Amino acid sequence: MSAAAPAQGTALDPAAAAGPEAVRGAAPPPATEAPPPRPGVPRHVAIIMDGNGRWATARHLPRVAGHSRGVEAVRRVIEAAIAQGVEYLTLFAFSSENWRRPADEVSVLMRLFVSSLQREVDAMVRNGVRLRIVGQIDAFEPRLRELIAGAQQKSAGNNRLNLTICASYGGRWDILQAAHRLVEQHRAGASLPDEAEFARGLSMAFAPDPDLLIRTGGERRISNFLIWQMAYAELFFTEALWPDFGSEEFAAALEWFAQRERRFGRTSEQLQRVG
Repeated sequence: MSAAAPAQGTALDPAAAAGPEAVRGAAPPPATEAPPPRPGVPRHVAIIMDGNGRWATARHLPRVAGHSRGVEAVRRVIEAAIAQGVEYLTLFAFSSENWRRPADEVSVLMRLFVSSLQREVDAMVRNGVRLRIVGQIDAFEPRLRELIAGAQQKSAGNNRLNLTICASYGGRWDILQAAHRLVEQHRAGASLPDEAEFARGLSMAFAPDPDLLIRTGGERRISNFLIWQMAYAELFFTEALWPDFGSEEFAAALEWFAQRERRFGRTSEQLQRVG
């Protein structure tokens, strides 16, 4: 239920509280976003890939079968993103909370991560994909860290699609590590950072904030994923489980996005004047 609008002349009405002259003369606070362009193809799409285990359970298969099929969905979505002209694609593969899962499932996921890097990187490089892995990489075993470093270096010259895999990642961790970094930088007594400087300390500072978040599997939450960067993202939730997600579902999400009016605090009339 939406809250009722305050009546004119109450203390919640700026014109009544400060007077028309004060309102006209007041400088607005700095905007966090520039006026958005007309919706079209999102520049940056982020995806929470959910439903692998439920997909397998529904077919009386072990959960690992769902994770294996999920890798095929990743391939399809990378191809779809390139075809649609998306510049940045960020996939939430393994959260910092996922370490709490049964040890045998975590072990399988780590082996799948290793095999996927070994098998997929050359194809990514040929297709112009730049790969980055973001998260608490130190939590992985040395062999996996070596593969991550090699894959990132091998694809560093590509720019057709910027693919980021968030692994052992949490949004609160990301904000905390940025804060720790800024504390060290400002220990000497320099001025406190503004929003832009703080954002440069985040692990996704190389990419624009996501325009569109897609979550598969029917859940309707962001689950500690890019919680700073997701401030103005459009949120698209689908019942499709991740192993069933492909180019058609991806296109449907982009079509939905194109119908959205992205105001960033402005009015529809202001957007029409900008457009």
